[in-house]
Amino acid sequence: MDTIKAVVRKYNDISLIKRIIVGLIIGVILALLIPIQETPTGLNAFITLFGDIFVGALKGVAPILVFFLVLSALCNAKGKGTMGTVVVLYIISTFVAALVAVIASYIFPTPLTLDTSTIVEQSSPSNVGDVLITLIMNVVSNPVDSLANANYLGILAWAAVLGVILRGIANDDVKNLFSTLADAVSTLVRWVIAFAPFGVMGLVYNSVGTNGVEIFVEYGRIILVLVGCMAFIALVTNAIIVFACTRKNPYPLILRCLKDSGLTAFFTRSSAANIPVNMALCEKLGLNKDNYSVSIPLGSTINMAGAAVTITIMTMAACQTVGVSVDPITAVILSVLAAISACGASDVAGGSLLLIPLCCSLFGIDNSIAMQVVAIGFIIGVVQDSCETAVNSSSDVVFTATAEYRRMIKEGKEVHLGKDMFTADELDA
Repeated sequence: MDTIKAVVRKYNDISLIKRIIVGLIIGVILALLIPIQETPTGLNAFITLFGDIFVGALKGVAPILVFFLVLSALCNAKGKGTMGTVVVLYIISTFVAALVAVIASYIFPTPLTLDTSTIVEQSSPSNVGDVLITLIMNVVSNPVDSLANANYLGILAWAAVLGVILRGIANDDVKNLFSTLADAVSTLVRWVIAFAPFGVMGLVYNSVGTNGVEIFVEYGRIILVLVGCMAFIALVTNAIIVFACTRKNPYPLILRCLKDSGLTAFFTRSSAANIPVNMALCEKLGLNKDNYSVSIPLGSTINMAGAAVTITIMTMAACQTVGVSVDPITAVILSVLAAISACGASDVAGGSLLLIPLCCSLFGIDNSIAMQVVAIGFIIGVVQDSCETAVNSSSDVVFTATAEYRRMIKEGKEVHLGKDMFTADELDA
């Protein structure tokens, strides 16, 4: 038993991204050495079983995760107080990120190779009215039935209603109970994600064995769209928001945050783990500790522009794959839903991916299709999740500083967003 525990401990000590890369490589090698059969049997079936188990586990845990995360967040929500401006900036940037992702998906469509043999053909909603009717009917669906059948819109609605009610009538012990349950489900998700390297191995084996190594061209295309959108958010839309608030050149602040926070977050792949780095950066920028000691931890939870990009683009890819067209008005609805979903993303590697089915349900896309898209997200997560975290975490400092600088400008104080944000050595470099 001690030997098994030691092996598990050593396995978990290895970076998840390294484990996934190894699983991906093994999957490709196995696909080249062991041709897949049309009906997998024997060794074929054994290898693909890893992917099936992984996708099945994700399908099982995702509805429960969404329910308890949303319920706990609303049940334990505090008043905005002096953080009002920061919260507004967080929400605006996340919504704008989703809109940018929708536009990018229109310009650069990214249909995926998925197994659609087990579902009926998807039909596009004829108008926005059909989408709204579907949305409303899913929202008022029986809560137990919503959990059992992965009706994410119903899960989101009932969790939100119960969370708001409990916030007003529940005592601290009850609120702490739901917070503990949310933590427990998040731990369960971590256990499932720990299996990701084996799942990716099985999924890649099946994909490469069925479609050839050309499948990576498809994955590369969607990675380019995702990373391109995140770069646009970090360097363009965030800059516009900062300029609108301060009327100052935003790039010294943005580049400093990307250098000191974004690079670290890229490798840690966790906004929560990057909180101490962001705290230290806020101190270097001379910000008010009473403000950033609240806004930085809050941002690691609700400032999720990168997650909104991931959720939106992967949902649009699912729509393009099954032939569901998305009109502009419905795209705005999707952006709102993606922003809300992103704010509730679990703080685990790949946590935003588990919210893709929620947005897919807006278009009536079968859960089995949505979960295949989630699985592809884990395959490309080697790049996607790192870039997503870098955007999310660096933006926490950007908007914390922006809110404080805006207040100082209103009070008639001088604010500098120029070269003084960098040391002489950094400028020379």
